[in-house]
Order: sequence, then structure tokens, then C-alpha cells
Amino acid sequence: MKKLRFNRSQLCIPYAVFLILFVIAPLVVILYYAFTNGEGQFTFKNFASFFSSTNTLGTLLESFALAIVTTIVCLLIAYPTAYILARSNFKKKYVLLLLFILPMWINFTLRITALKEVLSVIEGNISKYQFLNSVIGMTYDFLPFMILPLYTSLLKLDKSLLEAASDLGASKFTVFLRVTLPLSVPGIISGMTMVLLPSMTNYVVLDMLHNSTFIMGSLIGSYFNAYDWNNGSLISIVLLVIIFIVTLVTNRFSDEDSNSRGAVL
Repeated sequence: MKKLRFNRSQLCIPYAVFLILFVIAPLVVILYYAFTNGEGQFTFKNFASFFSSTNTLGTLLESFALAIVTTIVCLLIAYPTAYILARSNFKKKYVLLLLFILPMWINFTLRITALKEVLSVIEGNISKYQFLNSVIGMTYDFLPFMILPLYTSLLKLDKSLLEAASDLGASKFTVFLRVTLPLSVPGIISGMTMVLLPSMTNYVVLDMLHNSTFIMGSLIGSYFNAYDWNNGSLISIVLLVIIFIVTLVTNRFSDEDSNSRGAVL
């Protein structure tokens, strides 16, 4: 019997079909609705209404502020945690790492509901601290996505570089500032990307805690629920462009850091 042989182009067919059906086709539909009105006529009024509306622009700024603050808080908590776990000699450090990942195995609704009860007990009336509670909820939800890439990046550091810096007379703080921190930049960028982008649109956490009306994901959903697919698609396109720009910038920083590290080594 003859053996079936496939070349590389044939092996790409399933991926190409998946890409066309579930990525390109939906994107084409969104682009169509974004540049048309309710009657199917081509128009730019959707863009004009988005950039002239204080509601949409205010929601965009609120989403940015929430995402940036959440990312910073996650980074401030995750970096020391990942550093201690990666550089320590704990025999059970993998168990400690598992404790940070374990909440992700629990049902999302149960976790956020429990967090809401805890915040209600600590702060009393939860509606008085909407932005603070939103940051806490987002941090609780996305913290593992910041810890894991940082832990992986710090764990892979070449210890000989740290030892060489110490042998040359550098203090522990200087070794961290000049060697450890620059070499862990790819993990920082990866973690920031994994937290920043979804926290701009994740309205489920906010909706369960108090109110999600000031985040982009909720705004998009409200338009589609009202059968206004044109404005909903337009906002989706704007958000997609923003995410693309953020990803492009972070990748550029990552490439520059890789080149600088290669030159040093």
C-alpha cells in the first residue's frame, strides 16, 4: 500500500479554513456594519458620532485608566512574588506557585461573588468605591496572568551572569537593577500585555461588583443589545485598532530589549 504523503501547503489547509471562517469572515462583517448605516448605505457618520460623543470618549478614557491602574497594581504585586519564587531555594515553591493559580480552577462567578462579599464586609457600602473595587476585582482576576510570565522569565535567568556581577563588586541592588531587571523585561512586557488588553474590555467583573457602564466591552454590548450593529461594530473596530497599536508598541520594546541584551552578551 502506498503511504499518504502531504506537503507543507496541504497541511496548512485546515488552518487556512479556520482562519477564513472564524477570523477573516467575522472581521469583514464588522467592517461592513462599521462603515454603513441602518439602511446599508456607506457612511462615515458612525466615526463622527463616536469621536463627538462625550459618552463614548469618556468610556474610552475610563477603560484606559482602569486598565493602566490594574496593570500597574498587578505588576507591583506579581514581580516581587515571582522574584521570590524563582530565586528562592524553597523545596515547595511549585506548591506556592500553584496557590496563585488555584483560584483560576474555581468557577469565575463564585470567585467574584465571594470577592464582592469580602469587599462589602471590609468597606461597608460597596457603591462608594466603584473604581477602587473595580481595580481590586480586575487585579484578583488577572494577577496569575502577570505572575506566570514573570516567573518563567526570572527562572530562566543565567545565574552565572548574577555571580559574575557580584564577583565584580556589584551590590545586590546593583545586580538586580543592572542585570536581573533588564533580563526580565520580556516577562514584564508579556505580563503587561496579557493584563492590559483584556482588562480594557472585561465588563463581567465590573458588572458583578457594581456597574459596568464605564468600560468599552459593556458599551459595545449595549449597542448590540439595542440592535445598533453599526455603532457597535464601529466601536469594536476602534478598540481593535487600539489593541493592535498597543501590541505593536510592546513587541517593538521587546525586540529592542532582545537586541540590546544580545549586544551586551
